[in-house]
Order: sequence, then C-alpha cells, then structure tokens
Amino acid sequence: MITFEGKIETLAKKYADNLNEKVNDRMQEMENDDKSHYLVYQVLGVMDDEGRLIDLYQNRGRFLYKYAGSFLEEAAILCFIEKFGNGKAKKIRIPNTIGTRPKTFEIDCLIDNSSAYEIKWRDATTDGDHITKEHTRIKVIDSAGYQPIRLMFYYPNRAQAIKIQKTLETLYKGVGGKYFYGDSAWDHLKNVTGIDLKVILSNIARKNIRGVK
Repeated sequence: MITFEGKIETLAKKYADNLNEKVNDRMQEMENDDKSHYLVYQVLGVMDDEGRLIDLYQNRGRFLYKYAGSFLEEAAILCFIEKFGNGKAKKIRIPNTIGTRPKTFEIDCLIDNSSAYEIKWRDATTDGDHITKEHTRIKVIDSAGYQPIRLMFYYPNRAQAIKIQKTLETLYKGVGGKYFYGDSAWDHLKNVTGIDLKVILSNIARKNIRGVK
C-alpha cells in the first residue's frame, strides 16, 4: 500500500514531468522565433547569446512559477483529504452574491462545510485591483457562512507586494477569518492534518539533489 509520502512523491513526479515537457516544447518553438528584437538588447549592451538565455529563462520561469503553485496547492489539498476524507474536504465554487464579476468564486478547499481555504505557494502581486477582488471574495465567502482562511507558504520580498499582503491580512481578520504565511502556514497545515508536508517535500528534494549529483 502506497504511503502518503509516496502519494506526494508521485504527484511531484507528475508535475516535474509535465513541466519538463512544456519547457522542452517551448525551447523548440523558440528556435524558430523572430529574433529581430535582439537589436534593442544589443543597444542596451546585451549581446545575442545572453539575450537568448534571458528569453529562455523568462519562459522557463513562467512555467516553473505556474507549476510550483499548482503542485503545492494540490499537495496541501491532499493533506486535508487524507485527514478529513473526500466528502469533507473539497474544492467548490460559490456564486458572487455581491457583484457581477466574476460570477463565481472558487474555494480551493472547503473543510467540513466550515473552513474555506485559499491556498497560495506565494503571492507577489503588486496590483491594487487584486485587493478589491480579494475583498469581494472574502465578503462573499463570509456571507455564505464559511470562515475564510488563507494559507500562503512563502511571503513576497518586495515592499509593494508585502504592503498588499498586509492589507489582505487585515481584510481576512476583519470578517473573523484567518491568515497564515511562511512558517505559520506550514505549522497550521501540520496542526490541522497531522501531516508535516514541509518535511515530506524536503525529503523529496534531497532525493532529487542526490540524483543530480
């Protein structure tokens, strides 16, 4: 019988394989891309080899951030499902009862029809509109009778992004919700589920590092 750590390791491999496939496909596409914009790179002192690497890693970075976020969200949800079961831990959508856009809001994981989790690996947004949308989402969740809870495993580094996160934390707490980030997010997940996801991920990472060496 597969262990829970084995389930996470299988999930990680699936995401790693998909990421590698997407990156390889994009690298092949980029070989035939129009590179006339390199002229501007050259004007700014960036020569062709460096410009090619910058374009390559910019594309790889976008895929990596997307897959890292999706993987960590799914891994966290698996922890909740392992603890509470599929029926009491589930992803749902609820109607927007305050505005018209969007029509619905997604709850990443609703536990026992009570705790409504928003799960982020990190959130480095600096867009002020993000606050307005999140404020509406939090109020809609609260009006539906759920407690909004935000888990964000990695806090942003930049001042403007940090400012927005502090505002969001105030909004969550203003409706009786909870906001966990960094170590407190890992600890909360462990306290609620009994699963130390960070240790599991660290074990997988060590195996990958040994494999590379």
